[in-house]
Amino acid sequence: MSTVRRSAGILLFRVVEGEDGGPDAEVLIGHMGGPFWARREKAAWSVPKGEYDAAEGPAAAARREFEEEVGLPLPDGTWVPLGETRQSGGKTVTVWAVEGDIDPGGAVPGSFTMEWPRGSGVLREFPEMDRFAWCAPDLALERLVAGQRVFVERLRAYVREGRAPSEA
Repeated sequence: MSTVRRSAGILLFRVVEGEDGGPDAEVLIGHMGGPFWARREKAAWSVPKGEYDAAEGPAAAARREFEEEVGLPLPDGTWVPLGETRQSGGKTVTVWAVEGDIDPGGAVPGSFTMEWPRGSGVLREFPEMDRFAWCAPDLALERLVAGQRVFVERLRAYVREGRAPSEA
């Protein structure tokens, strides 16, 4: 019997003036760390998120993962549910949006250890995310891994049109 892998995260956003003069949202995303992602930009960024088990639950995991991956406290704000999606690898990801502002230059990302180069027997430590950036929606859609782009689209509909994310 296989277990569904679940992940939860926070898409931090700030409302800005869009190209049409109406409201739009910039989002904070992180470039994935480690040697596999080092020379990639397109589809190499992620919402700060991580896996959790049934004992923890998605909301607690989303807060914990934001603070672990970004290394800064999550700003206070209303949690806007952006729903969930299933990524190509089979993981189900649940995301909330929170309006807030942080300086990405102050981020102190968490790290992970892996054998690198593979087969060398040498363990090296890498940041979970090696940099963060505020991105306009179109740039975020280009940078994010394909399975997470839906969250930016849902958030954009919420900010621009006042629609609940589940209606996006």
